[in-house]
Amino acid sequence: MAFPSTTISGSLYGSSSESMRSMWPDIFYKSSPVRKGIQGFGTDSFHGFGNLEGSALCASPFSISCDEWRKKKDPISLTSAVLWSSSEPSFISGDKLFEFHEVSDGIINKKEYMYIETSTSRGTSGGVPVYVMLPLDSVNSNSTLNRPRAMNASMRALKAAGVEGIMVDIWWGIVEMEGPELYNWGGYREIMALAREHGLKVQAVMSFHQCGGNVGDCCWIPLPQWVRKEIDANPDLVYTDKDGRRNYEYLSLGCDTLPVLNGRTPVLAYTDFMRNFRDEFSDYLGDVIVEIQVGLGPAGELRYPAYPEMNNTWQFPGIGEFQCYDKYMLANLQACARQVGQVDWGKGGPHDAGHYKQFPYDTGFFHKDGSWNTPYGEFFLEWYSGNLLQHGERILSAAESIFRGTGAKLSGKVAGIHWHYGSSSHPAELTAGYYNTRMRDGYLPIACMFGRHGVTLNFTCFEMRDEEQCPFSARCSPEGLLRQVTLAARNANVPLAGENALMRFDEVCAADG
Repeated sequence: MAFPSTTISGSLYGSSSESMRSMWPDIFYKSSPVRKGIQGFGTDSFHGFGNLEGSALCASPFSISCDEWRKKKDPISLTSAVLWSSSEPSFISGDKLFEFHEVSDGIINKKEYMYIETSTSRGTSGGVPVYVMLPLDSVNSNSTLNRPRAMNASMRALKAAGVEGIMVDIWWGIVEMEGPELYNWGGYREIMALAREHGLKVQAVMSFHQCGGNVGDCCWIPLPQWVRKEIDANPDLVYTDKDGRRNYEYLSLGCDTLPVLNGRTPVLAYTDFMRNFRDEFSDYLGDVIVEIQVGLGPAGELRYPAYPEMNNTWQFPGIGEFQCYDKYMLANLQACARQVGQVDWGKGGPHDAGHYKQFPYDTGFFHKDGSWNTPYGEFFLEWYSGNLLQHGERILSAAESIFRGTGAKLSGKVAGIHWHYGSSSHPAELTAGYYNTRMRDGYLPIACMFGRHGVTLNFTCFEMRDEEQCPFSARCSPEGLLRQVTLAARNANVPLAGENALMRFDEVCAADG
């Protein structure tokens, strides 16, 4: 097939029944493809869902509303937790799906829930809609369609194969290349016209990041030239690590609200781009273009660029590094530290957090009894993750207002950082901005934020199995991570879509699908 990767889209649970939504814990709904035989959490691998009071100091007002929601959903105790059983789900209507153990005041209650087939988001054939991602270089740098004859033939083949539609990156670095607010949508209009001709739906990705430097990047599409000139004049516009290395994939969230782009803020530049897209493609929205995936960071994901592969800076399964050393983020950190009366906490990130390629046990911050679980560690991680939540809130709020009433739904992508998931500190998730540890759920606040704006949570690594991951010492668990994110999305009443992280054509993956 001409297109290299697939994205599976569709709600993993139903939301049409008010009575079902009011239950706690409510019924888990299936929409295939669902991998049979996934093992659940055992008590020895428990990742708590009780500590939901984590509002980022001086940064994030959002977890208050999540906390209020949690109290409403579970009036028994804020410290109650939900664990998945290790029994194998059967996925047959009426059979036991899994067990919940509610832990409250030392009392463990065993509950069983039945799998019930319900209506979900369905494709034109009645199943879960499947979208195929177009090549990243489908549109040339001059905004003309690349390989138009091959594109036409490929779309015809996709339609014949029963595919619901395509996903296409709309690159900021191509469309607004010539100058601020000078947009050229030429090649993308050709793609939309071809999709309509062949009866395919389109998921349009607002790609505000650089292409090149991430897994699967097969071409080089930098940020717009005029943006790069601003960065050259002020390198602190991009994320920076503790050694002063700059990352040019995406603008730092530290300058989100500052007029650093020819008099506009980055958030305003993203907003203007999306508004112009809406106006340009108004005749396709809701009909051909059925979804807008809003870019929120490197690779389009809501995260920090903590694991850059360019120049061999990071290698799997390294823990990555915190990206908070541009002058704007440091100024914010210093202000927050002063507010809590701990001036020394504002000098930078943890001094003992190690380097990109290290393992958690090699560091003072991330090892089992490390300083991640101290008042300082909690302060820093709340601040770091809270700023990321605020960043997502700003952009999704703008997107919601722009695309309201167009008939196109919104989605945002969260990275599937599955390595070191089995460790206590979850270091790779922490450096990426997800405050998720063995004692804290970092995905529910994200799901709540998405839910406030009616945004589908698009999650990667759906195709991965725990048993396939190596080295063993990295304690990878893509299946455990997916279960946790699924639970967070369900509890926040947010639709969950899936996207494969890597290309796979093997028989094992095909059997699972």
